[in-house]
Amino acid sequence: MTEIHLTGRAASPGLAIGPVTVLSAVIASRRVAGDPAHETAALKAAIEAATADLAALVEAEQGDAADILQFQVAMLEDEALAEGAFDAIEEGTAADQAWCSVLDAEIAGYRAAEDEVFRARVADLVDIRDRVLAHLNGADKPAAITGGSIVASEDISPSTFLAADWTRGGAILLAAGSSSSHVAMLARARGAPMVVGLGPLSWEGRPPALALVDGDAGTVIFDPEPETRRQFEQRISAANAARAIIDAGRAEPALTADGRRITVLLNIAAPDDLKGLDPAICDGIGLVRTEFLFEASHGLPDEETQYAVYRRILEWADGRPVTIRTLDAGGDKPVAGLTADGESNPFLGLRGIRLALARPEVFRMQLRALARAAVHGVLKVMLPMVAVPSELERARALLEEEIAALKAKGILCARPPLGIMVEVPAAALCAGDFKAAFYSIGSNDLTQYTMAAARDIGAVADLNDTGNPAVLELIARTVEAGRARGVEVSLCGDAAADTRLTRALLATGLTTLSVSPVAVARLKATIATVSP
Repeated sequence: MTEIHLTGRAASPGLAIGPVTVLSAVIASRRVAGDPAHETAALKAAIEAATADLAALVEAEQGDAADILQFQVAMLEDEALAEGAFDAIEEGTAADQAWCSVLDAEIAGYRAAEDEVFRARVADLVDIRDRVLAHLNGADKPAAITGGSIVASEDISPSTFLAADWTRGGAILLAAGSSSSHVAMLARARGAPMVVGLGPLSWEGRPPALALVDGDAGTVIFDPEPETRRQFEQRISAANAARAIIDAGRAEPALTADGRRITVLLNIAAPDDLKGLDPAICDGIGLVRTEFLFEASHGLPDEETQYAVYRRILEWADGRPVTIRTLDAGGDKPVAGLTADGESNPFLGLRGIRLALARPEVFRMQLRALARAAVHGVLKVMLPMVAVPSELERARALLEEEIAALKAKGILCARPPLGIMVEVPAAALCAGDFKAAFYSIGSNDLTQYTMAAARDIGAVADLNDTGNPAVLELIARTVEAGRARGVEVSLCGDAAADTRLTRALLATGLTTLSVSPVAVARLKATIATVSP
């Protein structure tokens, strides 16, 4: 078979070679209508089993991965989703046909919605539909993606990605997809090369047996000729050797070509992210996402639970600064018993600091735990989704009240510096008006809100670009505001780890970048190539 060359869009860097695994798109319905009571019970059992599957994945994940899966769990637990299917069953329709009909209509509605937030949820609904169908029809669970496989599909759900073992290599090839999608974000965090936008992956006769993937260039070669494969394997060997050299410098300071010192911090989703890591690889922790505490618990975490986790992270840092972000719930990160249901546009609704101020009893508990933990290291507290100075001042007043209450009870505590995430364009344009102890730029949301383009919608993926001059201008204005006020400005979004943007980000005046642990070595190596 003649080798096939395709070009798409790079979504996650790296080179990979391996056997091709083609994912089927839909699970066929096979049930015959029976007694309505029996069909109703069968559908309820299938929904409960699918929910349990996803809940198990949530327990095994943390941070952004758990957020994504929790959204699907919340959808399955919403009784309104299946209401139409149960009505159809009462009229004599088979359970699987009723479920599929209702979900297909829901998917079509989401796909046609004007609101980009709803369009972004199509992959979640498809995953929910197929999981329930698999349980309903007694189908065997899809075989796990074999480690080292090159997965080819129209699209791939986050749960399918997370169920696979990417430590043994492999890559993802999508006919559609987006380089800013949730799965692309997860692929970059796990070092799995990914190419999206390849167009129809249809082959005459049998599908290809082997693929060569270049996640840097966004290219793929199916069924390569022996010489093509040999040359690609040489590239992989050279890349592995270069990576070994880069990794060897992971604990060295980050210096530009002209000797400027750049501070490199870590983004973590939970304490387990720090296992086996030497604190010497970083200058501190620039972002601790505290959402994991609220996901993993069956109910909201108490003060002691939070305090113990914050203290553990500070002690790992061994005197290096640790920035902990207060709960950033809402948007696509629902928290049972806390976030609002049914918002027409959750990304523009009650999320981040807005939700915290609306639920002060939850926020106060977190502030108390943080103030107590502050005595165990260099702690900085960061508020998410701040849009106006009054939100910062209200949060500061609550922190002061809780510190005073702790001291009155004789409980050891300290006052951590209070900073803000700059994710809303209004905050970037008027950063100097905020009396924040520091600014941390969240490039993901800042880009999304500036460009009016969601990160996980393929049709607008090209617009979701932190390298756009408008986004870079907002970053530069924030840096200038920080310089004028004499406070630190860092960037902790995905853009910090995108080495294609490193030069442009440093050109804005940024001197502090925060990335996931896996990205530290590569970022430092790229910084070393940057000159004025």
